[in-house]
Amino acid sequence: MSAPEPTAPLPLDAERAHLAASRSALRAMRADAESLDISDVTANWVNAEVLQSEIELRIKSLADLVDTPLFFGRVDYLHDLDEDGEHGNRFYIGRRHVHDAHGDPMVIDWRAPVSQPYYQATKQDPKDVGLRRRFGYDGGELTAYEDEHLSDPAEAETTSRLLQREIERPRVGPMRDIVATIQPEQDDIVRAPLSGTVCVQGAPGTGKTAVGLHRVAYLLYAYRERLARSGTLVIGPNRSFLRYIEQVLPALGELEVRQATVDELVAHVEVRGVDSAAAAHIKGDARMAEVLRRAVRAGVRMPTEPLMVVRGSRRWRVPAYELAELVQELLDRDIRYGAAREALPQRIAHAVLVRMEQAGEAPDDRVQNAVARTPAVKAVVKECWPLVDPAKLVLRLLSDADFLAEMSEGILTDDERKVLRWERPARSVKSARWSPADAVLIDEARDLVERTGSLGHVVLDEAQDLSPMQYRAVGRRCSTGSATILGDIAQGTTPWATESWAAALAHLGKPDAVVEELTQGFRVPRAVIAYASRLLPAIAPELSEATSIRDSPGSFAVLPVAPAELDGAVVAACREALRREGSVGLIAADARVPALAAALGAAGLAHLSPGEETSRGARLTLVPASLAKGLEYDHVVLDEPAKVVDGEPDERTGLRRLYVALTRAVSGLAMVHAAPLPALLAGVGTGVGTGVGPEAGVGVGVVV
Repeated sequence: MSAPEPTAPLPLDAERAHLAASRSALRAMRADAESLDISDVTANWVNAEVLQSEIELRIKSLADLVDTPLFFGRVDYLHDLDEDGEHGNRFYIGRRHVHDAHGDPMVIDWRAPVSQPYYQATKQDPKDVGLRRRFGYDGGELTAYEDEHLSDPAEAETTSRLLQREIERPRVGPMRDIVATIQPEQDDIVRAPLSGTVCVQGAPGTGKTAVGLHRVAYLLYAYRERLARSGTLVIGPNRSFLRYIEQVLPALGELEVRQATVDELVAHVEVRGVDSAAAAHIKGDARMAEVLRRAVRAGVRMPTEPLMVVRGSRRWRVPAYELAELVQELLDRDIRYGAAREALPQRIAHAVLVRMEQAGEAPDDRVQNAVARTPAVKAVVKECWPLVDPAKLVLRLLSDADFLAEMSEGILTDDERKVLRWERPARSVKSARWSPADAVLIDEARDLVERTGSLGHVVLDEAQDLSPMQYRAVGRRCSTGSATILGDIAQGTTPWATESWAAALAHLGKPDAVVEELTQGFRVPRAVIAYASRLLPAIAPELSEATSIRDSPGSFAVLPVAPAELDGAVVAACREALRREGSVGLIAADARVPALAAALGAAGLAHLSPGEETSRGARLTLVPASLAKGLEYDHVVLDEPAKVVDGEPDERTGLRRLYVALTRAVSGLAMVHAAPLPALLAGVGTGVGTGVGPEAGVGVGVVV
């Protein structure tokens, strides 16, 4: 009897074997990096330190994250990618490159060109892809796969269940990458060239923040040497938001991208004060740039006396009118104040050298430098072009009514000047109670004196909330580089929020940027985004309403209660949300947070603050509405919407703040209120629950 034919391994077993082999290869790559001996390969200790630092970064980037899939997809091309067939036609797509002992790739970095068809191929345009396979995981264990035969016209086009499951997977912990679920329109933005600035207008849940972060990772892959020299920066609205997103780039293998808020970028003074909305609005107005430009140059004086320079036994005289011409020439060139001040002594010294040459001498550059350093020349420069301290200059503007009036003549009105001036002028820079808007003015003045260094690429998230002066501050950080601007006009929640991306990009110094709009939502359930979109006519009528691709409509309950029962109903709604899987966010007007914190404590419900990392044992976060932007929770309990609106300086800003709060949910939203809802949300007539007590709708809810 002949031996039975060996059975072929099941496809899932084969894929698991490839995963195990890939993890083994990654460990070998890390071991190789750890074993490198650089003791005899560097010329000096400085080079050794630099090389050792790079090796340590390499070792960190090769860490095998147990709960993170090493690859999430596979593409099988119809043809080999080269004529020799050396590279084959099958590629596993993952978060980083992995190769075997022979250098052959086992996993291809998602940013590599060969990976792009995984995201872009369709039935209509298969891009030579015969098979696209998506993998499903439970933690780090491969549990399922799903195939699309893109070049088979007989196979119907269907929605990927694994893709939907990944999109709808509960959120616990910090923000995660979306590298396995990037959609074609997102991929186009991610892979846009470094040379251009891209502005992404994205409705809630469209993944604009994730797109911006993945764009950074892509640019660092495609332009690593250039960006290693010039640097990259991610700017977020606050520290809570940055803590929420800080793990995305390391998970993609990028460990050295700096993150900061706008306030941190301009932190030249200690900020201890708070402006009124009116004062902050004026200080953030682009007109202040011209006021500061005048103020910086206000100290320049035309010389009235001739200059006499003594060299050995001879004296050289430069008349006052010629000195004045040199000063005026530098003013007309409109170069930075500090650069002009450094150039002036050299210009004066050159005028002296011309006279020396006319007298038959042959001075060289050393003589010119010596003349520029003489006490007489220094005295002229000090008198005509005095030093400017940016902080002291802004202090004077805000304290000296006459100086402010002179510098803002024809720019600001008398009423605006009254709003700007401090009631109690500070005695010094250190004692002044500077506001965030003041710090931006100081940053502008600093740049007028000395150019701010530019980075290679800047990502600015939640950009719609910046003032024109803040845009200018960010623009200075990428004046010779490019930027990715992310935001949503409808979520602008400052009184000075931008009205249009064209205006914002002009202030940023990038008027030619390409504006892309993302309207296909992946996070917010259909019922919730449809309800929140009722506010759009009042807050951003020019924007398209977002749609959701989620199969699950999500749960949605509106729970009216008596005023005395409000806190109890909110606590009950939080208890119900915690019975479900995933993170829970209780969002409330800032003024309501202390009362709700006390109610949660009395009920024995522990809660976190924004920025603190959720875990399976701590899933409830109490979120002030002012800090909710950019965050997401599986289940949201929204306390008293009317209070959220009333907590802002004007109704439009309040409705925008409410729009943000309404769109933080991934799976379900329960809105508890005692006060009447805003008119645009009241009486919707769509079957939304109308309970009358703390138990009404709670525990079961009314699902739309």
